[in-house]
Amino acid sequence: MMNILRFVLVSYSLFAISALAQDSSASPAPTASAHPSGVSTAQTVKETTETAEKGSPSPSGTILKTRPPSVLNPLGNQADLRRPTQPSAPDGWTLPKDRVDGEAPADEDLVTGEQGFQWKSAIKQSLLFLGIQHGYAMTQPKTRRALHGPFFRDYFRSVKSLHGWGDGGRFFTNYVAHPMQGSFVGFIQIQNDPEGRTLHVANTKAYWKSRLKATAWSAAWSTQFEIGPISQASIGNVGLYEKQTWVDIVVTPTLGTGLLVAEDAVDRFIIRRMERRFSKNFWLKIMTRMLLSPTRTMGNLLAFREPWHRYTAR
Repeated sequence: MMNILRFVLVSYSLFAISALAQDSSASPAPTASAHPSGVSTAQTVKETTETAEKGSPSPSGTILKTRPPSVLNPLGNQADLRRPTQPSAPDGWTLPKDRVDGEAPADEDLVTGEQGFQWKSAIKQSLLFLGIQHGYAMTQPKTRRALHGPFFRDYFRSVKSLHGWGDGGRFFTNYVAHPMQGSFVGFIQIQNDPEGRTLHVANTKAYWKSRLKATAWSAAWSTQFEIGPISQASIGNVGLYEKQTWVDIVVTPTLGTGLLVAEDAVDRFIIRRMERRFSKNFWLKIMTRMLLSPTRTMGNLLAFREPWHRYTAR
């Protein structure tokens, strides 16, 4: 019976991968949503598109240029949306002042039709990554050996053995791989928060509040992965082998947040400048986004979006 319970937990983790992939591919097209102003989201987008096609200024006073997909620019407008009439920051940023200061634009939710934190998609993406983690663990003989024995007794013994700092793991695993996990789990929280995902690195209350929320999400995920009901303690019984320590629980969200903020800074001060300098080279732009911001790229993949996706106006 205990082995069956372990098998169910592992199967659930693996099933999450295929189920979420099917859910993403079969999701219906977005429908028009009501807006407090009385104008539907679909109507707003339609009017904006018609205005852009005529080449006249949009309601916000900016000129949007339509651009059909091509070999060098397969996404058309989506890959290179610019607001030429917006003020520039001292470093040449073509973004409005509230974006430079770390505030989200007021009309972002009008376009997306989203209000509040997207709990359902954030949980789905987190479970997807959990399934990937346990799926990989099942390829290791030591994990499969630990499936034998009384489930609950071994699980509680494993959790109770939590002590000390070092778990005998390699430096790269504890202080590079785990912080990377913490960072892209943090990006899962950010990309599902309409208020936080458009913020740029800045010393503002809004920015740090958003990233602290990402830290909390990462800490919750890390704790569950280490000692939760679907964890290394329940499936792999790592605590029975003197491997249940505090290093991963603490390092994953803390250093992970540091890496997340570092990628925010790289995105603002390096990637954007390169995109302005090589504005016509689409392939260079997407490669710099993916290579210089790898954990944000992983977050995009978990949401089944393009790896180079950005929520901010480019």
